[in-house]
Amino acid sequence: MMEKVQRFGGAMFTPVLLFSFSGIMVALAIIFKNPMIVGSIANEGTAWYGVWSVLESGAWTVFNQMELLFVIGLPIGLAKKANARAAMEAFVIYLTCNYFISSMLEYFGPFFGVDFSQEVGGDSGMKLIAGIKTLDTGIIGAIFISAIVVWLHNRYFDTKLPDFLGIFQGSSLVVILGFFAMLPIAFLICLIWPKIQMGISSMQTFLASAGTFGVWLYTFLERILIPTGLHHFIYTPFVFGPAVIENGITKYWMAHLNEYAQTTTPLKQLFPQGGFALHGNSKIFASPGIAAAFYFTAKPDKRKKVLAILIPVTLTAVLAGITEPLEFTFLFVAPPLFVLHAVLAATMAATMYFFGVVGDMGGGFIDLLAKNWIPLFANHKGMIFTQLIIGLSFTLIYFVVFRALILKFNFATPGREEEDQEVKLYSKKEYKEAKKAGTLGEVAMAGANQYTEQAAVYLEAFGGSDNIEKVNNCATRLRITVKDEGIVLPDSAFKEGGAHGVVRSGSAFQVIVGLDVPQVREQFENLLALGNENQINE
Repeated sequence: MMEKVQRFGGAMFTPVLLFSFSGIMVALAIIFKNPMIVGSIANEGTAWYGVWSVLESGAWTVFNQMELLFVIGLPIGLAKKANARAAMEAFVIYLTCNYFISSMLEYFGPFFGVDFSQEVGGDSGMKLIAGIKTLDTGIIGAIFISAIVVWLHNRYFDTKLPDFLGIFQGSSLVVILGFFAMLPIAFLICLIWPKIQMGISSMQTFLASAGTFGVWLYTFLERILIPTGLHHFIYTPFVFGPAVIENGITKYWMAHLNEYAQTTTPLKQLFPQGGFALHGNSKIFASPGIAAAFYFTAKPDKRKKVLAILIPVTLTAVLAGITEPLEFTFLFVAPPLFVLHAVLAATMAATMYFFGVVGDMGGGFIDLLAKNWIPLFANHKGMIFTQLIIGLSFTLIYFVVFRALILKFNFATPGREEEDQEVKLYSKKEYKEAKKAGTLGEVAMAGANQYTEQAAVYLEAFGGSDNIEKVNNCATRLRITVKDEGIVLPDSAFKEGGAHGVVRSGSAFQVIVGLDVPQVREQFENLLALGNENQINE
């Protein structure tokens, strides 16, 4: 079950990767349309204003069509075969379900306790999705329907029908089954979801009233669950909706950013829900403190090598908000440090919120600048300086506490390994050696690139193509399910291929690769396919 949940979480992250760029572009458009920042050239009616309005309209695409994005994105990560066809099937069946819901509410709305004549949005509980007036189930509904389609696809896509019915097999069969499945599902959604919407509204009120403790608990869970890969389930309902605000913090913040930038009213008063998107501060302020503690506790003769390791992973964490390469350098050698990291990250976010800091701050420094600091500086510089003071204070706290604990308990952080161990996060294994190992044979194929040798090392470490059952990935991890976990090599074998760490849960493995994981997965699957083909030919 844990393997399935992790796989689901990884697939859910596929569409999330598109939000950072879109959010930055929306923020830039808002900045350049603000006369307070760029002057009268940005007044409404000017050519400058028109150009940036056009760009902004395109940048809103992923936010305005979020449900469709998750419907299409989930099969890409979860379908076991013909992923593109599965995405098409999910799109069609999801729209079919919404058409059913729309018609049921139009003709039988009073039975379900829904006034279908209301305008969409607001308190109506309804939304236009692909032009369909339907219940606003948000990404929860999209993920639910898409998951059903993936199950139908994996089970029935290859079903062989009699020749005279051949036109109805494959994707057609999946859509047919989905059509009839959506009738009772649409009925249940009409019956149940309006009550859930009332519950969500109550939960929003509770979490907003929970104040500082609510922010602390949310941030702690978001960090502490990173090793399990389940942290996506914590922040997604908050950031992308609807846990504390309709359609999520990110979309709401961007929609009101221009308004917030032009007012002097404290933002915590205007948007207290923004406290649930402060988890990115630990990426920006904690990472330098952790890296500095590693450097100054490393053995003097190894500090130069440690510095070469820490600079790129720290910059990745601070600028891009991807912390796993840094966090996995100490997660397995010193788990107590990771627990402490989660506690300090939560305390930092709660402290900032207590002193009035709110916003959409879940990413790295680039994201923070574009979506918060630059547009808000004119009227909210006090909040920004407060955030800086608290953040830099926690950088120092991280350094002092991490350094003290590393020295006290002699944790084997980078640069403190035994003398016979090489100081590294990873070292590339020569590809020729991987080929000589035997199981890959002549799998160095056409289309090989700089990621092929890395994938080859991982395939060897997993015991070869015979031992691979499932392949998937999320933003930074290659997720593999094996047939026999007993023949999988130790973590050091994966680190020789560039891995930052390995998470093991029975037959389910997560190799921490980094942002190159989609390219590594592609080469891994190419090697896997050719390895299986060679076995068949033999």
